[in-house]
Amino acid sequence: MSARLRQIKDWYETNEKSVSTISLIAGFVFDSLTLQRIDNFRDNLWLSLNLLLVGTCIIFLNRQKFHESWKHFWLLNTLQFGLGNILGGFFILYFRSGTLSASWPFLILLLFALVANELFQKRYARLVLQLSFFYLAVFSFSIFLVPIFLHQIGPFVFILSGMASLLVFWLFILLLKKLISERFKESSRPLFFAVMAIFFGINVLYFANLIPPIPLSLKDAGIYQYLSRDSRGSYIIAEEKKRFMDYFSFHETIHLVPGDSLYAYNAIFSPTNLDTRIIHEWQYRDEETGKWLTAARIPLLLSGGRSGGFRTYSTKSNLTEGDWRVNIATPRGELLGRINLRIISASVRPPLIYQVKK
Repeated sequence: MSARLRQIKDWYETNEKSVSTISLIAGFVFDSLTLQRIDNFRDNLWLSLNLLLVGTCIIFLNRQKFHESWKHFWLLNTLQFGLGNILGGFFILYFRSGTLSASWPFLILLLFALVANELFQKRYARLVLQLSFFYLAVFSFSIFLVPIFLHQIGPFVFILSGMASLLVFWLFILLLKKLISERFKESSRPLFFAVMAIFFGINVLYFANLIPPIPLSLKDAGIYQYLSRDSRGSYIIAEEKKRFMDYFSFHETIHLVPGDSLYAYNAIFSPTNLDTRIIHEWQYRDEETGKWLTAARIPLLLSGGRSGGFRTYSTKSNLTEGDWRVNIATPRGELLGRINLRIISASVRPPLIYQVKK
């Protein structure tokens, strides 16, 4: 081995964990910037190939004959890049599907991946970690792939997604047992508990409505003082002119003449042939208790297939002065988005700015 190659080998062995962490982050950023829509064949094929790549790298990384440094280098960093791709892809898809408050689990998972990458040094622990993230990726993928195939969402479809993920992972484990049986034996028990923790943990998050209602995705939403639809199907909306500081506020301020109505508009993407319902939940904050009370729950139909999202709206009158919000959710309460507003009573209607949403 030449002196130059020896230096590279020594440098990598010293900085192996840092290099693999960079590969993980690079994959995360790459997929976060490139994925388009959740039912896109090319995007789902790319995620599938990444899963296949990660599974292949796990197998070869843990075979004795692939422990030579240069092979280990490429396999480990390809594995990390693939995991980063998957985490990044799922994060952006889940982020588009709901609010940040519903997407935080994936931020926590990415942070855990980075920390675990530094802490887990023993090979058996690394195998458990690799397989745990592989199962998490399979489960996350099945959560939105199964509804796309079945054209349905709901608890039954979610449970079916979980069963499908366990089946795929079990088949992969059977292959792994044949190819790296000795290495797998010392990891089987902790792996079982890790997979069960992931499986039940995600189920708890789902039934607590802490996972966005993927594959639905909120494209646009707003509160307007005027709304109508023209002969071409476009929506004509109008709102007050915003001041510069209004763009940095957590709520929208609306000056409303008593008796006038407001319109909650949204555009929600749903995969082709996945028709379902959503709810607009109009709530106001009780000044005495500080609690949010529901004034109206308005069900709306949602049709799938339109790239810009299916457009619909609800209207509410008899709005009192104070803090209001409109939750855009599924019938079982999974939150797609939330519009916060503050109503101030006015004696004269403010000037409105009109625009067309096509």
